[in-house]
Amino acid sequence: MNISVIVRRHRLLLGVGIFLGLLGTAATLLQPLLIGDLIEAVALDESVTRPIVLIAGLFAADALLAATHFYLIGRAGENIVLDMRTTLTGRLLHSRIREFNKLEHGDVFTRTVSDTSLARVALSSSVAQMITAGFTSLGCVIVMAWIDWRLLLVTAVCLGVASAVALGLARAVRKVAVTNREDTSNYGSGLLRILSALTTVKASRAEQREADRLKELADAARDSGVRVTRLSAMLLPAMNVGTQVSLAVVIAWGMARTATGALPIEDLTAFIMYLFYLVSPLVMLFMSIGELQQGRAAIDRVRELAVVEQETTDDEAVTTTDDGAAKSAAADVSIEFDRVTFAYSGQPAPAVQEISFSLPPVGVTAIVGPSGAGKTTLFQLIERFHDPDQGTVRIAGRDTATMPLTELRGRIGLVEQEAPLMRGTVRENLVYAQPDATPDEIDEALRAAHLTDVIAALPDGMDTELGEGGHGLSGGQRQRLAVARALLTKPEVLLLDEATSNLDSDSENELRNALVTIGTRCQVLTIAHRVSTTIGADHILVVEGGRLRDRGSHAELMDRDATYRRLVSRQLAPAEAVS
Repeated sequence: MNISVIVRRHRLLLGVGIFLGLLGTAATLLQPLLIGDLIEAVALDESVTRPIVLIAGLFAADALLAATHFYLIGRAGENIVLDMRTTLTGRLLHSRIREFNKLEHGDVFTRTVSDTSLARVALSSSVAQMITAGFTSLGCVIVMAWIDWRLLLVTAVCLGVASAVALGLARAVRKVAVTNREDTSNYGSGLLRILSALTTVKASRAEQREADRLKELADAARDSGVRVTRLSAMLLPAMNVGTQVSLAVVIAWGMARTATGALPIEDLTAFIMYLFYLVSPLVMLFMSIGELQQGRAAIDRVRELAVVEQETTDDEAVTTTDDGAAKSAAADVSIEFDRVTFAYSGQPAPAVQEISFSLPPVGVTAIVGPSGAGKTTLFQLIERFHDPDQGTVRIAGRDTATMPLTELRGRIGLVEQEAPLMRGTVRENLVYAQPDATPDEIDEALRAAHLTDVIAALPDGMDTELGEGGHGLSGGQRQRLAVARALLTKPEVLLLDEATSNLDSDSENELRNALVTIGTRCQVLTIAHRVSTTIGADHILVVEGGRLRDRGSHAELMDRDATYRRLVSRQLAPAEAVS
């Protein structure tokens, strides 16, 4: 994500806002001169109408320009943060699963929400304030030099020392701000970790342990935040000390020179007013520098998140398979693995190694194997959540690496083992992958997943609100709703990661019968841990150690494969299930 490109999109608003701010600054700089003219007119017993009208007009113009300036800068800042968040969330949604899984989700949330807000201040308000405050300070210095350069030298010495101290403080603020953003992110990650497993925390009686751990993280964030506040708070006093010392010297020496006639009283009055006018923009300038330093820390964190590796976009996909060959292959094969090898980053051995098999366009295929055999990895390779290190995965005869992701995933329905649902209504969760589904299609999917009676019994039917993770439905109901969601897309290939694991016997039987029916029009590929699932399958793949050990029917594998017999007797289900 190029931050400068985002800022340039809103350069018109920023430019107009800064320009109006500079006009307001010019109006402010003219005020002491006109007040000096007013004092001179009173001293000479001349009419004061003109100076008063001009001063009043400048005050009104200054107020209008300042209000418009702040509005435009604020609007530009909100537009910038909107673009940053939109771009960042887009990149996160299209990131590679392998890379996304390395991120701490609490840290992702902090960077996307909090850090983008700090970046907005740095890229809009702080920059605009630095420009207007710098222009005001420069204008004051020029006019003060024109009034009396000797008094300006005294002022510059006092304010120069204060400014040097303020710059040192601003640099220190940025270093501490980086630490504070990291500490805040760690607290967010720790909180999200606990909230995502709250029932486990309670069941383990770990509330106090986790509360103590969170307090340590919160204390660290608080301590670094206090350091930021302490250093930031010293900016204003540093400038005030320099201002007060310079004001005392200017008044004392200026009055002495006025008494001797070397300096007119109206010039001394104007100089002192400009000195007061100089203080506020100087303080604002250095406070803006401090905010910019904090914002730079946030911008760096946003940039780090934005470089997460992306999936191949649809525009980048290149179709290389001959259409005639693909159609011919599609008539005989729905899924094909051709010597596929894949290893997770940092793992010593491949999760999948030299696996080859092909499946017909219709039917039910069960994948069985011990834990860690690579069963779920096969699903992730089909969906292209990961790309093979070697070999080729084909859907309907086409290399999945050459297919646009929207087309590939539009052909596949996936039901994960955890059956993740989102906060929202039952209807929103059901049609998530098929927003334009008709009422008849919805009813058909609900019937197939044995959910019709369940939905009818809910307080508001399809419009019943579900909590986080589908709270409001039982585990089995959530899993069946995920199955119905996948069926609604009418996939060519339906992937089920043990979709019957949380179902009671009646519901499992209904769903198994539905899968047999579904298997007559598409390929159903299911990871099985129950014998009842494998017995009804048309094909069974036995995976062990990342390799395809054997394939065949239940009876064939019971005769010839020791691993399959062991899984049936020990892991898949009680022995009665196969009798």
